[in-house]
Amino acid sequence: MGPSFNEQFDQHGAWRRAFALQLQQLADWMGSHELMDAAVQERLRRLEEQVRTDKVMVAFVAEFSRGKSELINAVFFAGYGRRIMPASAGRTTMCPTELGYDPAVAPSLRLLPIETRLQPQGLADWRLRPEQWEEVPLDVKDAEQLARSFEKVSEVRRVSVDEARALGFWSDDEPADNPLPDAQGRVEVPRWRHALINIAHPLLKQGLVILDTPGLNAVGAEPELTINLIPQAHAVVFILGADTGVTRSDLAIWREHLAAPGQASDARLVVLNKIDTLWDTLNTPDQLRAQLDRQCRGSAETLGVPLAQVLPVSAQKGLIAKIQDDDALLAASGLPRLEEALSEGIMGRRQAILRSAVAAGVAQLQAEATRTINIRQRDLDDQMLELRSLRGKNASVIDSMRGRIEQEQQDFEASAARIQAVRAVHLRLLREVFQQLGSRSLRSELTPLAEALKARGLKLGVRKTYADTFERLRALMQGAQQAGSEIHDMLGGTFRQLNAEFGFSLQPPAPVQLGHFVQDITQIEERHLQYLGMGNALRLAQPEFTQRLVRALGMRLRTVFESAANDLELWSKSATAQLDAQLRERKRSFARRIEAVDRIHQAASGLVDRIAEIEQAERALAELEGRLRDLTRQLVALPMVDATARDAGDTLPQPLSA
Repeated sequence: MGPSFNEQFDQHGAWRRAFALQLQQLADWMGSHELMDAAVQERLRRLEEQVRTDKVMVAFVAEFSRGKSELINAVFFAGYGRRIMPASAGRTTMCPTELGYDPAVAPSLRLLPIETRLQPQGLADWRLRPEQWEEVPLDVKDAEQLARSFEKVSEVRRVSVDEARALGFWSDDEPADNPLPDAQGRVEVPRWRHALINIAHPLLKQGLVILDTPGLNAVGAEPELTINLIPQAHAVVFILGADTGVTRSDLAIWREHLAAPGQASDARLVVLNKIDTLWDTLNTPDQLRAQLDRQCRGSAETLGVPLAQVLPVSAQKGLIAKIQDDDALLAASGLPRLEEALSEGIMGRRQAILRSAVAAGVAQLQAEATRTINIRQRDLDDQMLELRSLRGKNASVIDSMRGRIEQEQQDFEASAARIQAVRAVHLRLLREVFQQLGSRSLRSELTPLAEALKARGLKLGVRKTYADTFERLRALMQGAQQAGSEIHDMLGGTFRQLNAEFGFSLQPPAPVQLGHFVQDITQIEERHLQYLGMGNALRLAQPEFTQRLVRALGMRLRTVFESAANDLELWSKSATAQLDAQLRERKRSFARRIEAVDRIHQAASGLVDRIAEIEQAERALAELEGRLRDLTRQLVALPMVDATARDAGDTLPQPLSA
């Protein structure tokens, strides 16, 4: 049996801390050797922030009463020796609940009232208004207080049918899905729209975020949940009942919100929960295994996922087994296989992504620092040639050499105006691209879609408007790509000219690549096309729902556009930073050359001493470059966690003997 998800995540956290420490050491070393230009500093900052703030989100999605909260208890909170998330019979989690850790926020449970659905603001807007949330302080060391506080996510309230309709929990055209009215004609709805739990749990402190979602009605009525939160989860655990398999409501959730284009197939795990309900004295263990095998195969075929990603589990028995330290019951519960699948699926993929990002970032970092070292080496070589040419020369020759260096210096400084003109053109083109990718431009492109969704009655032409909107958004990103290529070509021509005139070694970075952001836009379009289908015609007739839909889309797209702008900005800094570095090093070189000639003029031993100094400086530069290679190699080679492969023969959990 391989390491559990908790153990894997602990190791992942240890790797992140070790990497952050080595990255800080590299930054200190580079700063002490004056290798920290603007581009290097920005790249170091981004690498450090990426690793330090990296989050791993696991979303648990299911219809009501499938055992989501019990599964969360079993996988993450068994160490408390009791249930922490409410998991009693019937409906438990009534609102989407995020569990994470932010050291800047006190341990707390924050609850957003359901009435906020009647207002146009999205969840992201409400997050910025903490005064609108009800806050419950938490004591992470008191399991009883935690469990009692978390029960609030189960709270409901009774409202009129009209209010339920306005909140999105009543449909006149789909009465079968409506809650049952009581004797007074009032119906039950969740009391809270969203819950944020902030506690210093060891896994949450290391960047784990758990998303516990309620049933179909709550998921479908909150576009921001399905557009922003669930698609960004690194893994989705979809829970079914082992006795029922895939029901109609389960299939509706899967098709509408999880089986979306662009979603990594290995990021979705299907759990057949409550397998203990099949354990009885009338079936032999072989019969039970055969029954579970049929349910797993049927669920895999219905949902279109590989059989290996359908896992039979008893969350309740797994929790009890962990609390009682019962290895036999734990194995029978199937929980270890789920934890192993989470470890391999989430941690393996997350580590691969981080390793790739780290390797690319460190390689660029090394290239930029090496370029500065090469500039210094080239200047030393030039000085050495000059000094060796002065051996045996008289004072007039030395004076002539000094005059020639001063003339070169004057010519170089006179070129500053031309370099500044190139900078001005570069910045102007860059500002134009940033405007294309800015929030005002995005808002303008989304306006026709928002207007079409606001129209009364059936939105017959909205799908075409939707398609046209995303076509324009892709065109914007492609235009930014083209503008980036034009800037690259302009810089390439300028750099070649400066290299020829002043002996620089400027090299424009590889052209900026924004193509993957175009793909992101297409994935967003495809994932959420179902909101415009006939099944959502009634919801689209509700102004508050369409407002939330447009806001959620706008937020998701804004993230893509901001990321593209950030990549373009870093690319631009990399291009201009080497120009700054070579200008700075060339100015220092002129000063050192003039100083060396003056010293040689004043003392006969000055020439020999200066040649010896340059030779020592060359040796120091070689050592500097070697140390840079060692430090960056250590960063890339820092060992990461390797998920242990499962035993190929371990297929289904073994039921306990009746």
